[in-house]
Amino acid sequence: MAATAVVWQPRDDGLAEICSLLEQQISPSSVVDKSQIWKQLQHFSQFPDFNNYLVFILVRAEGKSVEVRQAAGLLLKNNLRGAYPSMTQENQKYIKSELLPCLGAADRNIRTTVGTIISVIVNIEGVSGWHELLPALVTCLDSNDLNHMDGAMDALSKICEDIPHVLDTEVPGLAERPINIFLPRLLQFFQSPHASLRKLALGSVNQYIIIMPAALYNSLDKYLQGLFVLANDPVPEVRKLVCAAFVHLTEVLPSSIEPHLRNVMEYMLQVNRDPDEEVSLEACEFWSAYCDAQLPPENLKEFLPRLIPVLLENMAYADDDESLLDAEEDESQPDRDQDLKPRFHTSRLHGSEDFDDDDDDSFNVWNLRKCSAAAIDVLSNVFGDEILPALMPLIQKNLSASGDEAWKQREAAVLALGAIAEGCMNGLYPHLSEIVAFLLPLLDDKFPLIRSISCWTLSRFGKYLIQESGNPKGYEQFEKVLMGLLRRLLDTNKRVQEAACSAFATVEEDAAEELVPHLGVILQHLMCAFGKYQRRNLRIVYDAIGTLADSVREELNKPAYLEILMPPLVAKWQQLSNSDKDLFPLLECFTSISQALGVGFAPFAQPVFQRCMDIIQLQQLAKVNPASAGAQYDREFIVCSLDLLSGLAEGLGSGIESLVQQSNLRDLLLNCCIDEAADVRQSAFALMGDLARVFPVYLQPRLLDFLEIASQQLSANLNRENLSVANNACWAIGELAVKVRQEVSPIVAKVVSSLGLILQHGEGVNKALVENSAITLGRLAWIRPDLVAPHMDHFMKPWCMALSMVRDDIEKEDAFRGLCAVVKVNPSGGVSSLVFICQAIASWHEIRSEDVQTEVSQVLNGYKHMLGNSWAECLSALDPPVKERLARYQV
Repeated sequence: MAATAVVWQPRDDGLAEICSLLEQQISPSSVVDKSQIWKQLQHFSQFPDFNNYLVFILVRAEGKSVEVRQAAGLLLKNNLRGAYPSMTQENQKYIKSELLPCLGAADRNIRTTVGTIISVIVNIEGVSGWHELLPALVTCLDSNDLNHMDGAMDALSKICEDIPHVLDTEVPGLAERPINIFLPRLLQFFQSPHASLRKLALGSVNQYIIIMPAALYNSLDKYLQGLFVLANDPVPEVRKLVCAAFVHLTEVLPSSIEPHLRNVMEYMLQVNRDPDEEVSLEACEFWSAYCDAQLPPENLKEFLPRLIPVLLENMAYADDDESLLDAEEDESQPDRDQDLKPRFHTSRLHGSEDFDDDDDDSFNVWNLRKCSAAAIDVLSNVFGDEILPALMPLIQKNLSASGDEAWKQREAAVLALGAIAEGCMNGLYPHLSEIVAFLLPLLDDKFPLIRSISCWTLSRFGKYLIQESGNPKGYEQFEKVLMGLLRRLLDTNKRVQEAACSAFATVEEDAAEELVPHLGVILQHLMCAFGKYQRRNLRIVYDAIGTLADSVREELNKPAYLEILMPPLVAKWQQLSNSDKDLFPLLECFTSISQALGVGFAPFAQPVFQRCMDIIQLQQLAKVNPASAGAQYDREFIVCSLDLLSGLAEGLGSGIESLVQQSNLRDLLLNCCIDEAADVRQSAFALMGDLARVFPVYLQPRLLDFLEIASQQLSANLNRENLSVANNACWAIGELAVKVRQEVSPIVAKVVSSLGLILQHGEGVNKALVENSAITLGRLAWIRPDLVAPHMDHFMKPWCMALSMVRDDIEKEDAFRGLCAVVKVNPSGGVSSLVFICQAIASWHEIRSEDVQTEVSQVLNGYKHMLGNSWAECLSALDPPVKERLARYQV
């Protein structure tokens, strides 16, 4: 007789003990020490069958409360995430066999907990490791029993959300992919009388729009028909998912909705006014998606007269908007910790910036008001002045609405003006002075949110005002805006302070040297704000001071200005400990000031330098031993300190010598260059390059180490974060090379090989790295043409194309010295790329350096002589402007 497998059974005492612990854990009583209970549960986790107990309690402990059973399930889910792969097969099998019969449990909380655990297991082992799962789900979906259908649908929706691709792969033993089995059933559920099934089915199918499996692509008509059927569903969550589907289809596969475009747009316009704000928010996303998808703008154009009033109406603050509460806070109320947004420091990057550097607004709550303003902004950029006839009468009507109760309409009108400031500037420009004259008094409005939005809108018009500052009326208005924003910096309301300070930083960037005559007044206001702001707004003041320094540069270096600016900053610097995160914005601020003041920063340099060194050392200790450092490791301290040291090197030039000479910066820096964190390495190579420029002798004792580590960054996997590291390392190698000349020889071959690959795949990396690669390659070729010339044919064409894009400056001159040097060593190696060499030479507007001019001329004439009759053929392949520029070399 065959032996029957022994099914695992819990011991009664163990079961009782675990249930008792779970009961205490979820009890609201404050007498219970939750941390002790947690420790005991963690202790039980050591036992191999602890998770069997948990699944038993979830599925079979009928006598226990649903809350205890659910708590067991949630603990099981968390345990499985880490422990599942190392569990015995018997225990894995037991847990899976207990879960499936419970898909149709009578209590919905139990069903959804089971669904969550199933998706965790599928996430770990896929569906091929659990043969019983798919048939069980299909049986439940086809059962017509609401509990079973709902439980299976819940589990399936979680799998679709977390790991959608798992259903779109071949499964051994199945004739077709799981998605082909489930998709027809999901589409069928769109018509279910049960709202929960309609919602889960639609949500599940929506997850596949991004990956668009063949099954969905082939059923698109059916899917779209289903969406139209659900479009006016009584349940808001279903309508929201319908909107989301249309938005995602527009983004991913706009051709799919083109045949139905008018119907979709009519529907989106209708639900943009849905009584449920979440539905109207989802619908509002459609207009920006439509413009980004480059669908025919004329289809949207005819909707503008009906769409714009809806967007403007939705831009007014909702009654429950959190900002309305925040707006009441005056400066005497201290900030709460949750008021402090997370901050992100961007490491130094050398070369042309083409990384996304949008202000991170992810911390702010996205809502219908912001989405509607964003849509108006996008529409103004697509249609320009064509939206003004529909929009301006409404803005004027709202602005002239009087009475306290209409303040939200007035505020929305000011927001709308700011949103269209760039896209509609041609049409607004003739009325600019009237618009500004109207906005200026609103800076003193009794409603704080009108004062704050007026700051933002005026800053959006700032750059156009500055263009007008040549004429007396324009200049007078620019001054009024400047003084108005400065006045609002000292508002008693925190929200207005924040808006005024951010707006002022924007105006500083646009106005640059136009600010110089007002520097004294600006500094007085900024430092007065610095003295009265709470922590959150203080960060924005630091930013405004840093931006001011970046904008006016050496103009700041006057004793009268430094007397206003430096004492409060130095006092704050002395107050903060080396592990206080409030140091970050101050370090960034000092970086800008040190670069702007140049040698004028010398009186403050010694303590700043020493502090940066102390911070880096403290953090390097905290990394290995937080207890003895007395601080938790946070690499942002290192990044900000390295960037400030770079600012000092850039500002002080060779004057940094006295600071670094006796320090251990060299070893600290080398350590940072091999850090595992990309942003630390990025800032470290920036400092290496800055030191190479101003004091290369200091790096000499470890020169080959620096060069070797930097060269390794160029052959690393160049994903997004490593790109910036490679960029700075590449730049630093070039800066060192021109200073230490022949001493770079050991790494030339390796670096040239890496740079050749980067240039060949230029479209896969960013513009800054391509430019720096072209320049550093040229510098190495200039110093060791004999080592570079033999490899010319590998990179000549992309190198010349990259050099054509580099702006005229000293670095470009160095690169061309290298280009000419390798061509002289190996002229035949350049023949196949001669057209590109000519284009690179023609990219110069003017070569200032006579020796480079002579070298270039010799190269062209050398080829003319070498090619004889074929030279004319080469010239005929060039565009007329290129030929014209080459004519100056008499070739």
